[in-house]
Amino acid sequence: KPMAGHRLRLTSEKGKMHMTKATNRSRKSKAVRIDIYEEVTNQIIAMLEAGTKPWAPSWAQGAGSFPLRSCGKHYQGINILLLWATAITRGYANPYWMTFKQALELGGNVKKGEKGTRVVYVGQITKKDDDAQADGDQDERKGRVFLKHYTVFNVGQIEGLPEGKFPTPEPVIQNREDRDQSLDALFAAYGVPIHEQEGGAFYTPLTDRINMPHFESFTSANAFYATLAHEAIHSTGHRDRLNRETLRDYSKSLAIRAREELIAEIGASFFCAAIGMEPTQREDHAAYVAHWISHLRNDKKAIFQAATAAQAASELILKASEVEAERHTA
Repeated sequence: KPMAGHRLRLTSEKGKMHMTKATNRSRKSKAVRIDIYEEVTNQIIAMLEAGTKPWAPSWAQGAGSFPLRSCGKHYQGINILLLWATAITRGYANPYWMTFKQALELGGNVKKGEKGTRVVYVGQITKKDDDAQADGDQDERKGRVFLKHYTVFNVGQIEGLPEGKFPTPEPVIQNREDRDQSLDALFAAYGVPIHEQEGGAFYTPLTDRINMPHFESFTSANAFYATLAHEAIHSTGHRDRLNRETLRDYSKSLAIRAREELIAEIGASFFCAAIGMEPTQREDHAAYVAHWISHLRNDKKAIFQAATAAQAASELILKASEVEAERHTA
C-alpha cells in the first residue's frame, strides 16, 4: 500500500514536471518570436538613425551583388537586407555566407572570436513544432506561417575552405554614359509605357504610365536607369498587377506614401543588384527617413513586409523581360 502511494506521488510529480517543461517551452516560444522581429527591426532602425540604408551596399567595395548561400543561390527578402547590413558595417566584400556546420563540412572553420549574422526562415506549420514561431497570419490555403532564425558567417570569417571555391569578385561598376539597348529592351518588355518629357520622374496609376525627364538631363546613364527602375517598382503595385495597397492609397497620407516609397527604394536596389547596376539614392527621400523609422517602431513586421513586397515587385519586372525573350526565341 505505501509503495503504491509512493508510485502515485512520483507519477503526479512527473506530470507536474512535464507540464512545467511544456509551459517553459511555450514561454520560450513567445520570447523568441518577439526577439526575431524586434531584433531585426531594431537593427534596421539603428542603421537608418546613423544615416545608413541597409539596402544601399557599397558597390565600390564589391558588396553590391546579392548575398549568396554556399550552394550559390542568393538569399531572399529580409535576409538580403540583413546580410547587406552586416557587409556594410563590417566591410565584407565576399558575397558567400554559410552556417558553422556547413563550414565544417567543407573542411573549414570559423575563426576564433568571429560573430555570426542572424538570418531567418519563413515557412508553414504543418505539424506541431515547438521551435517554430507562429506570426499570427493564417488563411485557408497557406496555413499558419512560422518564423525561425539561424546564424551564418561570411566567407571572410572562415579559414580552411577549399581554395578558389568561394572567390571574392573584383568590384565591377559600369559607368554607363550612353543609352543601353539591353536595358531599354528590358523595360520595354515589362510593358508599362515610358514617356520622356519635362516634369520630373513619377508613375501615374490612373494612366498607368511612367514619366521620365529626358535622358540627357541625367548626370549619367546609370542615374537614368536606376531612377526608371524606382518608378517601375511603383508601377508593379497597379491593380492589374500586384494590387499593392500602399500604391492605391498613396495620396491619403504621408505615412502611407512613405511606406510605398520604402518598397520602391528596396525594390529598385533588388532590381539593380539582379542586373548588375548600382542604384541611385534619391535625395528627395531624405524626408521619408523619419517616417520609415516611426513606421518600423510601430510595426515590428513592417520591414519584413516591405522586403517581401519589394522582391515581388522586382521579380515581376524581371520575369516580364524573360517571358518576352522566350517568346522571341520560340
